[in-house]
Amino acid sequence: MEKWDLYNAKREKTGLTMQRGENIPKGLYHLVVSAWIVNQQGQYLLSQRHPDKQYPLYWECTGGAVLSGENSLQGAVREVKEELGITLAPEQGKPIYQFRREDMQDFYDVWLFHADIDIKEMVLQKTEVVDVQWVNQDKLLNMFQKKQLHPLITYIDTLIS
Repeated sequence: MEKWDLYNAKREKTGLTMQRGENIPKGLYHLVVSAWIVNQQGQYLLSQRHPDKQYPLYWECTGGAVLSGENSLQGAVREVKEELGITLAPEQGKPIYQFRREDMQDFYDVWLFHADIDIKEMVLQKTEVVDVQWVNQDKLLNMFQKKQLHPLITYIDTLIS
């Protein structure tokens, strides 16, 4: 069972934790990350969500909840390893977007990594990911406009600027 650290509105750890699936107490937040990977050709790595998950078959970058004891960067690197079998170098990570989402009761951090990875070498987590693809900026924008990307990806301008 996943355990999460809880934060106050100033993003300070409270010392409290909770299990995934429990209701987050009012006024508290947990930490969620996304990790975008861009290759030398300027292509973005997208993964397609499993059909049994919320937002089935939407395309997205890799992400998830940060576990208790992890920081944002560690959570991003772990999520990519779990879902795609890719080991990223933490020192390559650059934060590109942070936002406190009141409706989700979380702090949402988006990381950007530069890495060249062959899709054939990826090991997809079968319960999370059904497909992966590299897309150029134009295709990414087109997918965003056609609402093929996960609806929580609202910061596309920050990503491609």
